[in-house]
Amino acid sequence: MPASAPPPDPLFLSFQAAVAGRYSLERELGRGGMGVVYLAREVRLDRPVAVKLLPPAQARDAALRERFLREARTAAKLSHPHIVPIFAVDEVGEFVFFAMAYVEGETLTDRVRARGPLPPAETARVLREVAWALAYAHAQGVIHRDVKPDNIMLEAATGRTLVADFGIAGLVTGAAGLDGGEIIGTPEFMSPEQALGERVDGRSDLYALGIVGYFALAGRLPFQAEKATEVLARQVTDRPASLAAAADGAPRKLVHAIERCLAKDPADRPQKGEDLAEQFGLALERRAEVPVVLRVFVRRHQQLGGGFAILYLWVLGLASGLIGTATNAFYGWTAFVLGSTVAPVGMLFYEARRIAKGGFGPDDVALGFHEELERGREERAFEYGTRPSRYEWAVRLISAGGLGTAALCAILEATGTFPPYALSGLLGWSATIGIGTGVLALARLQRRRDITGAFWHWFWKSRVGRWLFREAARYLPKRALGPAPTHRPTELALGMAADRLFEELPRETRRQLRELPDVVRRLEGDAQKMRRRLELLQDALGEPGARGREPGDRVLAERRDRLVEELRGERDLVQKRLADAVAALETIRLNLLRLHAGTGSVQRVTTDLGLAREVAEEVDRLLAAGKELEEELGA
Repeated sequence: MPASAPPPDPLFLSFQAAVAGRYSLERELGRGGMGVVYLAREVRLDRPVAVKLLPPAQARDAALRERFLREARTAAKLSHPHIVPIFAVDEVGEFVFFAMAYVEGETLTDRVRARGPLPPAETARVLREVAWALAYAHAQGVIHRDVKPDNIMLEAATGRTLVADFGIAGLVTGAAGLDGGEIIGTPEFMSPEQALGERVDGRSDLYALGIVGYFALAGRLPFQAEKATEVLARQVTDRPASLAAAADGAPRKLVHAIERCLAKDPADRPQKGEDLAEQFGLALERRAEVPVVLRVFVRRHQQLGGGFAILYLWVLGLASGLIGTATNAFYGWTAFVLGSTVAPVGMLFYEARRIAKGGFGPDDVALGFHEELERGREERAFEYGTRPSRYEWAVRLISAGGLGTAALCAILEATGTFPPYALSGLLGWSATIGIGTGVLALARLQRRRDITGAFWHWFWKSRVGRWLFREAARYLPKRALGPAPTHRPTELALGMAADRLFEELPRETRRQLRELPDVVRRLEGDAQKMRRRLELLQDALGEPGARGREPGDRVLAERRDRLVEELRGERDLVQKRLADAVAALETIRLNLLRLHAGTGSVQRVTTDLGLAREVAEEVDRLLAAGKELEEELGA
């Protein structure tokens, strides 16, 4: 006998009777303190809609009913791609409701609970789209007051983010569950001023969006407690746990943008939704695409891991042994030495020559590895996590135990504690287990951290890697450099041009200017350090703590104000030193061009090299002073 259907919901039946002819209710989508949401079809336009019904018990409150209708009508005027549109606001008898677009998808809460934290790029995209929606609403004078993952929809077909319940959800939730009149919203997502019942503006919504970002990126909330009052108290007094630690591997720019939203003082947060959306956009910017030649080169090297090296040495040893057996030991050892030294160098030389033919150099390769490693780091962190699993720890312990036991057996036999070969069986099994599980442990580690890619990244930046490129490019036919990858900074482009011009000089001229490549490398490094330092200073000056707002300690506030001024001064100086380093590289390139044209002199180049070294020394002093100032600011 088939199971009987659940009894009809009296509220469903009575509401359907009231709106018959206008809406055909299909099923309940959800309910809570805010009311009940039904999936329905609008009869006249024959389209699916979501109908939100104010609970009848609350609808009997005349003041609440009127305010609900007033704010719903205000929200219905909003028209934005990332706001769920409200089609109608109405009251029929005892029922007060509004009809909005039905979004086929899931809430951000459902997405995180079902599949865990969002990847950083998706988090930045979602937050930027919500910030756009908030910026538009704030410009219309509408404050949401209940920004939370439950009110953020992710459309299944397009991935578009839409915000629901503008100006409504906070009111209804507050009236249903919180005392204090104007204290409305969800405690876990309330700003400090909202929790205290003070007047709020758009910056309160941005605080809530920061908590949404924390939840999306870390998979948990920054403030949690058993009671709503405890959560509110923590919103007002506590600092959130570090998001960088909670979401290990997340881009620093994204973490910084979210943490700025969580400042207790509204003046320390982003002041407008547009500003916040721009910050999320910077965090979302796709890394420059690596040219296909470099991408293939990088990925081929990422596959040349420890397993390949072990297999190569095993095959080489086997082949050398066969050669030694067929001839004599000398030829066998010669084959092994040549195969383990000359052959790998030859293969690397061949790889470098292929890249040089495309017009790329070691700096391009290094940047290609950097881009691929960064992209892979985010993907690995999302798929495998950033910390060893229990299985990985177990494999490591077994490997260490096996190798330790094998070593102990060898020592006991070597010292005569046991007769020769008495422990050979235990030694063999222990070594086999230790090596086998060690290989598994390395494989698991490689899944989380691209050790092979990191090694080759280091190798091609080293002196040996640069020498291979220089020798590989020496006998290539002269041709224009290949298309410059879009990610190449100015200092690297100038450095590459200087290297090429230097290599084309006569041997005696190169001997006289033998210090030039080292000076160019140092200037390149200095310029990149300056760029990184400038970015750090911009971030530090944007942090709430750098504003010197310490109402309880005037002396400390004055000290921080002084340090902030020093940071601003250092920022201006860093910009100047960056320009100086790039200008020095440009001068070297121009002098080399003059040498090729026959209008320059070695003496002029030597003089400019001395000036370039002075620029590098000033940069080193500036970086050292900056570290001291940073430590003092963090004290």
